[in-house]
Amino acid sequence: MNRIDHIGIAVSSLEETLRFYTEQLGLALMKIEEVASEQVKVAFIDAGNVKFELLEPMSSESAIAKFIEKRGQGIHHVAFKVENIEQRIQEIKENGIRMINDIPKPGAGGAEVAFMHPKSAHGVLFELCDKSKTEGEKKSL
Repeated sequence: MNRIDHIGIAVSSLEETLRFYTEQLGLALMKIEEVASEQVKVAFIDAGNVKFELLEPMSSESAIAKFIEKRGQGIHHVAFKVENIEQRIQEIKENGIRMINDIPKPGAGGAEVAFMHPKSAHGVLFELCDKSKTEGEKKSL
């Protein structure tokens, strides 16, 4: 794990929540995008050495909607920045950690992502986040 990439926070309304982060805390909104495969609208907030990823459900069937219904708004996951996500998943599994995703899937910001099962991580949902392909594209532009 290279470092923490972002902290995912489940919210009921981006519009309401963004005012707190930008107006009250003075943090900068980086961008907003939809991740159709996860049925969420995502806002990225620059908090200096880490980003906040605010996650608003776009459907009552999304994992974020179910999370909010069960636990309320709040921290959903912590994402580690990794490179070579396929190899990292294999190493984690070899260490006896159960994965929710055995193969990476598309995530926000063009990242490839995979989640560790919280039952194998002492109740915390950890995400592996590999942006090496998209960051490589940005560097070459």
